[in-house]
Amino acid sequence: MAARSYDQFRPTFADRRRWNSPDVLRHRAQTHGDRVYLDVPSTGESYTYAETLELAERVARGLIGAGAVPADRLLIMAPNCSAYILAWLGSSLAGMAEVPINTAYRGTFLEHQASTVAPRLALIHPDYAARFAESAESVGTVERFYLAGGDGDERAAAAATLRQSGFEVSNWEELLEPTDLGSAVELPTVRHSDLGSVFFTSGTTGLSKGVMMPHAHMHLFADQCVSLTRLTDADVYMSAGPLFHGNSHFLAAHPALIAGARYVLQERFSASAWTSQVRESGATVTNFVGVMMDFVWQQPPQPGDADNDLRCIFAAPTASSILEEFKRRFGVEAFVEVFGLTETCMAILSPYGEDRPPGAAGLANSDWFDVRLVDSETDEEVAVGELGELVVRARHPWTQSVGYYNMPEATQEAWRNLWWHTGDGLRRDAEGWYYFVDRLKDAIRRRGENISSYEVEQALLGHPVVAEVAVVAVPADQEAGEDEVLAVVVPEPGAEISAAEMWAYADRRLPYFAVPRYLRFVAELPKTPSEKVRKVELRAAGVAVDTHDRGPAPRRRGGHRT
Repeated sequence: MAARSYDQFRPTFADRRRWNSPDVLRHRAQTHGDRVYLDVPSTGESYTYAETLELAERVARGLIGAGAVPADRLLIMAPNCSAYILAWLGSSLAGMAEVPINTAYRGTFLEHQASTVAPRLALIHPDYAARFAESAESVGTVERFYLAGGDGDERAAAAATLRQSGFEVSNWEELLEPTDLGSAVELPTVRHSDLGSVFFTSGTTGLSKGVMMPHAHMHLFADQCVSLTRLTDADVYMSAGPLFHGNSHFLAAHPALIAGARYVLQERFSASAWTSQVRESGATVTNFVGVMMDFVWQQPPQPGDADNDLRCIFAAPTASSILEEFKRRFGVEAFVEVFGLTETCMAILSPYGEDRPPGAAGLANSDWFDVRLVDSETDEEVAVGELGELVVRARHPWTQSVGYYNMPEATQEAWRNLWWHTGDGLRRDAEGWYYFVDRLKDAIRRRGENISSYEVEQALLGHPVVAEVAVVAVPADQEAGEDEVLAVVVPEPGAEISAAEMWAYADRRLPYFAVPRYLRFVAELPKTPSEKVRKVELRAAGVAVDTHDRGPAPRRRGGHRT
C-alpha cells in the first residue's frame, strides 16, 4: 500500500511572484475594500481592508522618510495592538524586514537579538524604553524609536529616557498622519524573494537564532493555514497569542489577509475569558498552542459553552485525550494539527475533518516539500516505524528559510547534505502518518526502551492537582549509556501531592518503563522569556537532595521487549 500524503493544499494565488504581503494587501483592498480586516475588541478599533492599506502605506512612507531603505530591519517590541499589525504591513510595503521581539526580553536576551539584526528603526511600547536605554550600546544601530501605547505621561517619560541615551524618538501616530509630501514618496516594488521577517527561535539550549523568512516563505506558511482550516472570506479568525510568535502572526493575521476574512486580535490569552471571547467575536476559527487547550478544558463547564459559531480549532499539539469531549462541549466541528517549524513551514498537516490515528500529527505535504526521517548521525533514511530525525527541503524557491540572520555557523549546522535538519524525532507508519516522539536531545532511553519525555509529561499533566511538569533524562546508576527518568512537578497553587500518590498515578497512566524513578516538586520551572522550559537547567541539577527516589525500574520478566 502506497503511503498517503496531504493533498488538500491549493494555493490561493497561483502566481508565486505575488506571494508577498504588499501584493496581497493591495489585492484584498480591491476585492474586499469595505469589509473589516482587523478587529481589536480590547480597544474597540476596527479597520477595513481599504483602511488598513491606506494606513499601512502612510506608515511605509513615514519609515522611508525617516531614512529606511529596502532590506533595513524594523524592530517591533509591543503587546498585541493595531500598531503591531500596521507596523508589520507598513514595513513590508517599505521593503523592510520586521523583527518581532518577545516582550519579556531584556538584558542579554534583548541585546543578542538587537545586535544580531542591527535594526535601523524600532517600534516599542513605552514600558520597554528603559530596557533599551540600559542596553544602548547593543542597540546603537537604531536611529529612531516610535512609541505606541501608554498614556501621555508614560510616553513622555519613555521619550526622555531614550533621548538621554542618545536616541531620536517620535510617537507612533506621527506615522499615521497624512502629509502633503506623502504621495511623493515612492514605495518600492517588493518581490516574493525579498526578506520579509526575522523571527527568533527561543534558544532553549543556546543563543536564539533569527530565522530569515522571505515573503514567499511567510506566504506559504499562511496559505497552508488557509487550506488547513478551510478559511474563507465568510470566516472570523480569532487569535489570542502574542504577535511576536507565529501562532498569531503568520498563522492567524496573515491567513486572514490571504482569505479576505476578519481577523480578531485579542489582547492576551485568558482561559477563563476564552468562551465569551469566542462567542462575542463571532469567531468561526481559532488556534491553540501548547497547553492553551488544556487550560480552557480545565475551566468549570458552563451551560453556554457550545453557544458559539466556532467550527475549527488549529491546535499544535492537540491534546488527544480530551479531543472528542472538547469538541462536544464547545460545539467544534474539526480540530486540525500540523508539524512544522518556523524554518520550514508546515511539511506535515492533518486533513480537515478526518479522524487520524491517536497521536498522529499529519501527513507529508509532498507536493511542496521533500520529507524524510533519517539517522541523526549518518543522515541515512530509517525504516518505516523507526525513530528518525525529521529533515525537510522545499520543492519551490523561496518557500523555506534562507538561514539564520548573521549566524552562518548555525545555518551550516542545520542545513546539511542539502536538507534542513529539524532536531525533532518522529516516526512514520506504513500509511504515511507521522508521529512526533521528542526533540532528539530530550529523548530518553531506559531499559532498552525509547521514551518520549513529551508523552510522559502529557500523562502526568492529567493529574488534577498538577499544574506543570517537565521530564528529563538523568544518568542511570547501573547501566552505562542509558538513562533514568526524572519528573519535575509543579502542583497547582495551594495543592499538595505526595511522591507516593504521584507514582501511583503514573503507574496507572504509563508503561512500567516510562514511570519516573525520580520526582522533585518545585514552585516553578525554569523558563526562557518565551515561556519554554529550560530543560538544560533541570538536567544540570540532576538528582538533588530534595529528589524522591523510587529505586530502579523492575525488568520485565524474561528480559525481552515487545
